[in-house]
Formats: sequence, C-alpha cells, structure tokens
Amino acid sequence: MIHILDSLLPSMMHVHMLGYWIALLFAFSETVIGVGLFIPGSSALLLMGAMAAGGSFDIGDLIFFAVCGAIIGDNINYIIGKKLGSSVSTKGFWFIRPNHIQKAYAFFERHGSKSVFLGRFVPSMKEIVPFIAGSLRMRRARFMVWNILGGIGWSLVWILPGYFFATSLNTAAEWISRTGFLLLYVVAFLVLGALIKWFIVRKGQAIFLLFRSLWASFKQSFSENKELIAYTKKHPRVFSWIAKRLNPHSVLGRPATFLFLIFVYVSFLFGGVIESLIKSEVITSVDIRVSHLLLLFRDNESVQIFWWITVLGKAHMVLVVICAVSAILWVLKKRIYLIPFWVTVFGSIASSYLGKIVFHRPRPEFPVYLETSFSFPSGHATIAIALYGFLAYILIREVTSWKKKVNTFFGAILLAVLIGISRLYLGVHYVSDILGGYLLGFLWLIVGISITVYLFSRQKTQDSIAIPKKVKVYVSLIMAAVLCCYGFFAIATQPTMHILVAAPRASNVFVHPTDVFSSDQLRYTETLTGRQQEPISFLVLAQDNETLVQDFERSGWLLADRVDLASLVKIASAALYKTSYQRAPMTPSFWNAKTHVFGFEKPTDTDTVGERHHARFWDSGYVTAEGLRVYVGTASYDNQIKWGITHQISPDIDTERETLFHDLQSSSVVVTYIKEKTVDPVLGKNFTGDQFFTDGQLYVVELAVMGK
Repeated sequence: MIHILDSLLPSMMHVHMLGYWIALLFAFSETVIGVGLFIPGSSALLLMGAMAAGGSFDIGDLIFFAVCGAIIGDNINYIIGKKLGSSVSTKGFWFIRPNHIQKAYAFFERHGSKSVFLGRFVPSMKEIVPFIAGSLRMRRARFMVWNILGGIGWSLVWILPGYFFATSLNTAAEWISRTGFLLLYVVAFLVLGALIKWFIVRKGQAIFLLFRSLWASFKQSFSENKELIAYTKKHPRVFSWIAKRLNPHSVLGRPATFLFLIFVYVSFLFGGVIESLIKSEVITSVDIRVSHLLLLFRDNESVQIFWWITVLGKAHMVLVVICAVSAILWVLKKRIYLIPFWVTVFGSIASSYLGKIVFHRPRPEFPVYLETSFSFPSGHATIAIALYGFLAYILIREVTSWKKKVNTFFGAILLAVLIGISRLYLGVHYVSDILGGYLLGFLWLIVGISITVYLFSRQKTQDSIAIPKKVKVYVSLIMAAVLCCYGFFAIATQPTMHILVAAPRASNVFVHPTDVFSSDQLRYTETLTGRQQEPISFLVLAQDNETLVQDFERSGWLLADRVDLASLVKIASAALYKTSYQRAPMTPSFWNAKTHVFGFEKPTDTDTVGERHHARFWDSGYVTAEGLRVYVGTASYDNQIKWGITHQISPDIDTERETLFHDLQSSSVVVTYIKEKTVDPVLGKNFTGDQFFTDGQLYVVELAVMGK
C-alpha cells in the first residue's frame, strides 16, 4: 500500500538529493514572517515523511534538512524584528496586522524565553514570536537554544506521523474492511455536523439578530403603508385575530401559532409516509433496496457497535431513563417538566405500539437478530425523538450559554440519527419505518413542548435556585446507576447474531431458465427507487459460485474487489494518476431489489480504471432440474469517470454483451448456449443518467463444471 502514498508526489521520487533541499525550502518558507501563511510546508513535510517510509528519502537526513530550514527561517524573523521591530509593530507587515503583533507580545510576556519554543507549535504565532524576540533584543545565545529545540520538535511532529502512518499502512489494510468503509461515512457525517455546529455557535446569534432586524423593518414598512392601513380599517376583526396570533408576549400568540403550524406540517408528512406504505409507492421500493444494500457493509465489529447504540431505544433501557429523569427532575425541583415529559414519552410509546398493530408490517428479510413485533413505525426512532428530544429541550431551556444550547441541540440530533441508523444496519427496520417513527415522535415532542410553554406561562416566578451539594450527589448517583444499567443491558440482553445472509431458495424445476423472470420487472435491472434500467442480457448456469468465478477469470474477466476503505483509496489513486487497478470495485446495482453479488471486469488496452469492460451478476436463488444455479447479469463498457465517483457507460451495451460472450466461448468454458429475445428493443437511461440502447437479446449460457 506504500505506493499509494508515494504516488501523491511522484515527481519527487526522482529528484534524489534535491528532495532534501526541497524539504529545507518548505520548512524555511513555513516560518518566514508573511510567507508561511501561503506555503503548506507542514503538510508537505507530512507527505515527505510518508514517502520516507517507502524508501524515497532517508528519515534521518529528511529531519536534519527540515530542522535546518526551520532554524534559518526563525533567525531571519529574529533579524527582521531586531532591525524593524518598532515600525512593523505599529504599521504591520504585509498580511501581518498590528493586532497579531500585540497578541504575540502578550504570548511572549506570559511564557518568557520559552515562547520561542512554544510558539513554534502555535500556527498563528510561529512566524511572529521570533520577530518579537528580536524586537525585544533577546540575547542571541538564549534565542538559539530555544530556537534549535523548537525546530527539532516541530520537524519531528510533522515528519514522524507521516512516516509511521505509511509504515503501518500495510498492517492497517489487513483490518480495514467494511467496518472501515462504514466508519468513513460516519466520520464524514460527524465532520459535516461539526462544521455546521461551529458555524451556528460562531455566527448563529448574529444571523438571528439580522433576521430580527429585517423582520422589524418589514413590520415598520407594512405599518406605514397607506393601502394596508386602509384595508386594516375595513377588516378590523381579521387583522386583530392575526395580531393576537403573532403576539410574542402571549402563550396563545406566536408560540402557539408556530407550534400548531409545525404540528400540522409534520402530521401531513406522517400521513404521506402512511399513504406511501399502504399504496406500496416509491418509498417502499427504496426500503427493500436499502435493506439489501446495507448487507454489503455488515460485519461482526460494526454489528457490535450498533447493538450498543440500539440498546438506548430498548424498552428496558427506556424505562430506566424515564424513571431516572423523573427522579432527577423531582430532586432538582423542576417538577413543572414532569407532566409534559410523561405525556410526550408515554404518548409516543402507546401510539407507536398502536401503529404496529394497525399496519401489521413484517420485518425485513435478513435481520441480524429476530424481533417479535411488527415493523411500522419504528419504536426506537419514535422514542429517539420523543424521549431524548424532550431531554434536549429541557437542557436547552435551562442552560444560559448559547454554545451549550447549540451543542445540546446537535447532540440530540446525532443520537436520534445513530439510533435510526442502528435499526437499519441491524436489519430490523426499513427506511420508511424509521422516517415514520421520527415523525410520530416529533408530533408528541411538539405536544410536550406546547404543554411546557403553557405551564411556564402560568407560573408566577421562574427564579433559578442554587442546587445544594447534597442534591448534586443524588443526581450523580442516579446518572451512574443509569450508565451501569446501560452497560448491563447491552451485554446481558445481547441476542444471538446472524451475520450471514439467508440461504438460497429451495430447488425449482424449470421448463426453461427464463422462467426465473416470473414478472416483467425481473427482466430488467433497477435503480434504488425501482425504476427499470438495462434489461438482463445473460442467464448463466453454473455448478456454484466458485465455478462461475473460475470460468470468468479463465476468460479474462477478473472478480472486482469489494467496496471498502482500502479499495476506495486505491481506485482514487489509480484514477488520479491513470494507473492500473484491474480489480477496481463497482458501484452497486439492483435486480429484484438485491445488490449484485459478483462484479467482473476486463482491462482495456489503456489499462486504467477510467476505461474497462465490466459485468454485474446476481444469484437468482433458483436452480435447474440438473442442479445448476441460475445467475442473471448485464454487461456494459465504462468509457470514463464522471463526477469523480462513478463511471459513464458506452450507450451500445449490445457490443459489450457480445464481447463477454465471445470471451467465454473463446476460453472453452461454454458447454451450451442459446440466444433469444426477451424484451422489446430499449432506449433508456441508467441510474446516473447515462443513455443506452439494446435490441433486447439475451444469452443463456451453461458453463463448464470445474475439472471437466
């Protein structure tokens, strides 16, 4: 795997000694005042450290040159400070403003001589602190001691992580699997959420004040509009009623209006999900396909992680949390929350249970463990919003810090999302179950918030009361008991896990292999929403999976790697530098609501991941009277990568069908075959919008049994 990192800077593998001087230049530029803002010296040293693990550089020499560059850069800053310190401090220098200088002065006064060492590791200080040392006439000998130590430390901090990471990359590749790929999505989700949260914490109040100011301006302009004033006088009752509904100082005014509108909107959304479920519309098609898609990413390690998350919505854990929250609210004398809290939680539980009885929806086909209740709506998703959402609402009301309010809000969203994902990943719910549960829980959350707002409006005093130490101890003990119960339930109640997909259906005797197409829909591949794509162009009869793979590889069609973090890094590198990766993974496609089981590909003359012959095959789950398994498949030609994440296919998929058949026949693995028309000629588009056309012909091919 080292070559993946080496290829990031391919030209430097051939510069030999010049590469060390480039490292010195990066370290030097990173530290020169006014220049380091634009030179990514730290990142370059990180990558060069990774390349040293692959043999491109000697790690000791690389560190030596980086240290020298850092020391030289700092000494130039020292000299500039000694010569021009007073004028630069008042006028600034290039992009270095006087306030930056003042912060550095304060940093230097706080830490003394060791600021030269400490400032090296602070991005906003590393260029300025040596300048301050020079302007304050710090003794050169003392400066050099701290400067050398800082240069050595800084170089080690940036070079060694890249070196050790690359050294351990091959070891990491052994355990990076579907779990790593799943964690990649989780990390991306967390990073995106953290960025949004950071923006709201920093700018949210300012944006709120801006909208508030704009609203006040609109109100003033409307109130001064002559036509509107005249119309108001003609219809005083209507405008009086509207004014009362928008009164921010009355509980029956703006708060009640907003809560009512949100409740109505969510009710319509919930009704739409129910309607789609009853009519078996697109959402239920997505349900089945997402359920099968997640099978690709299921393994024991991830199952264990999501089991611990899903326990938070289990009945016994929910009961513990309800009792604990009730006790904490009681001892903290926040009893005004108790009634709305109980109404929200028990109302959501009862309505979720009633929904399961009414809809009688079966659970998904391949769960990790068996649930005895019905599927819609998800009780876990309902309680994630109702219970944990109401707890977040209490905290948001009680804390005064804007940052804590935002953190609580996003923390509640993250918890609800993780609980919902855990139900999908464990295979015990469909997407529409989770969506329905979220909406149902949100409806009860609105009810609880409305009751809370009303109760607080009737409360005469809302003075905060200091919490005695004794009460804090009680609260801590209750929370500790909840954590102990959580750990106990997660370990003691863990059911027997079934990770593997269920076995194929029992044998079926066919008059003709095309009898697998029991409906017209099965003659085509599908998008995630169930829309028809390319028609099936192959029915392959083989003894078993091993025979299928062996005969295809004998014909020059290689089995594609599974989609995981390691293969994604490899295909990204191969696509960027147009290098070979003959077993590159494929984006999933669907047939009969299932993702393809086998992806085969054949390299072209260019031997790049951008251009390749490829075919996807599904195990139909049926066998012939002779005991041969029936596989259905399609073939197409990838002519380039688009959007940076998937391929664009050539529209003439018939040519690719003939190419695959010719390769199988030429390698003498075909026992018998027939070609027949199964669908009318098709001109259509696949799920990424690529056009295709076909005459609707299909090959039925029997492959040779291994050893014959």
